[in-house]
Parts: sequence; structure tokens; C-alpha cells
Amino acid sequence: MIRSGMKWMFLIIGTMIGAGYASGRELWQFFGHESGLAILIFTILFTISCYVILRISFEKKSKHYLPVLRTIVGDHLTLLYDGMIILYLFTTTVIMLAGSGATWQAFHFSYWLGIIAIIVPLILVFVWDIKGILSMNSIILPLLIGGLLYVLILFSVQQELSIFSHIGEQSNWPAAFPFTALNILPLIAVLGAVGSEVRYKGEIWIASIGSGLVLGSISFIYNSSLIQIADDILLYEIPLFAILKHYPYEMFLFISFLLWIAIFTTAASGVLGLITRFRNRLKGPLWLLAAITLLLMLPLTSIGFSTLIKYLYPLYGLLNLYVLSAILLYPFLNRYKIS
Repeated sequence: MIRSGMKWMFLIIGTMIGAGYASGRELWQFFGHESGLAILIFTILFTISCYVILRISFEKKSKHYLPVLRTIVGDHLTLLYDGMIILYLFTTTVIMLAGSGATWQAFHFSYWLGIIAIIVPLILVFVWDIKGILSMNSIILPLLIGGLLYVLILFSVQQELSIFSHIGEQSNWPAAFPFTALNILPLIAVLGAVGSEVRYKGEIWIASIGSGLVLGSISFIYNSSLIQIADDILLYEIPLFAILKHYPYEMFLFISFLLWIAIFTTAASGVLGLITRFRNRLKGPLWLLAAITLLLMLPLTSIGFSTLIKYLYPLYGLLNLYVLSAILLYPFLNRYKIS
């Protein structure tokens, strides 16, 4: 049970830690100064949301997100939010592809070479169906989390940062709600595709609490580090590179590789949500459906990484507040079902 719970936990974290999050751009867009309380609220809201979504998925034994979505928002709004999820998964996966291009560009390679470098393995991983995604996450996510924490903690120690120095200044606490809401749709899409694979309720608790604590801790440390280099962030497409400028080139290479892995895992989750949604209508192996989907995304990758995050992420965060509210209220409105 513990092993399975960890598997779902890594799936959740892999969905969250993508190009926007791992690069620091998404965190800086919503948090920044006076956001310690906001990150704590996010941790609590995210944990509850993961539990409710995964519990519904488990009860429905779902193989795609539509039954879960219908349970959360009701029949009348399902069509609207189904369209939003499809659009969200499509556009955010485009962001992941663009993020891969931006990462390769930082090493003076072609932007389009970076995009091709992520599309090919994305197609290949679906040769093993959903099990390929789960196995990949369980191997590379511990490396990603450990590497990211190592750099952030090392930076904090070397710069003698006090992450609790402004604990009394918490005016940005409302940012927790749109930030959590932003990440609700991909959670519904991905966790809705694995409900039939969950065997025990204990797996849900492990996955929900574990992912909430891990992401909350990383977010707090990361945001505290970004505050110290706020002036430099404007000069970098990827804020994490502003931190890495203080380190040897070998560290820069290592973390850039981890950043690319984060981009890859979230892109894989986005494609998983899309192709499982249409799997019943479009017959064919998952790798073929993934290839078609990724080819349709190629023209949009030229918009630019930070531009997409700047405008799309806050917009989706606000639109999804209703879904977040419905998820948080679900245990109270269905207390006999969720016990």
C-alpha cells in the first residue's frame, strides 16, 4: 500500500512540478514577497483537493477524468469545464514544449531542437501505456526533488538567508486560492485516469498528504530564495538560472537537466489527460494518439515560454476558483459518502 501510495504521490508531484513551477516563473508570478502564509494555505488546500479528487476517482473506478469532473461540478457545468480542461491541458503542454525549447536555448542550441528533443521521448513513453508514465515518475521524481532542494538549501546557506525573517508580513495570503485553483484541472485530468488502478483507501492518504507536504516545503524554500534575487529575475527567462549563476558550470548543467526532466514529466501528464479523455472515441495505441496530439501543438510553441505563463496561468487560476470551491465543499455535502 505504501509503495502504491508513493506511486500516486509522484504522479501528483510530476504533474505539478513542470516548466512553470521548477523554473520559478510560476511561483514568482503568484507569490513573491509576504507570501509565507499563502504557501501554507496552498499546502492545506492542495492536500484536501488531492484527497477528494483521488477518492472520487477511486470510487468511480474511472479511466478518464469525465466521471470525476461530473461528480464535482454537476451535469450542467460538466460540458463547460470539460472544454476548459481540454483547452488547459493543450495549452499548458504547449508551455512545457516551449519550456524545453527555452532550456536548450540557454545552452546555445536551437529552440526547435529543444522541442524535438522532448516530443520524441514523449511519444516513446506511451508505448508502455499508463504504466510507462508511473514507472518513469517513480524513478526520476526523487532525483528531481532531491536536486532542487539541494540547490535551494545550498543557496540559502551560502547567502546566509533567513527564510523566516519576514514572518510577520503576510499581506499576499489571498494568492493561495488562484494558485491552488490553477493546478486543479490537471489534477482532475490525471488522477481521473488512474482511479481503476487504486486498490486501497490508504494509498489516497499517503499520496495526498505526501504530495502536499513535499510541494509546500519546496514552494516555501524556493520562494524565499527568489525574493533574495528579485532584481535579477527580470533579466532571466527562467528565474532558476539567476540562482545558478553563483555555481560552477557543472551544477548549472545538472540542474538544467533536472529542469528539463520536470518539463518532461508535466508534459507527459498533460498528454496522458488528453489522450485518455478521447481514447474511447479515437481507436489506436496511446503512442499514436500522443504523436498526433503533439504535432497539433507545434505551431503554438513559437509564442514564447514566459509570455504564455504570464497571461494564461493567472487567467486559469481565476476561472478555476469555482472548481476549487466545489472540491473543498464536497466532503461536507457528501459526508456519508466520503467517510
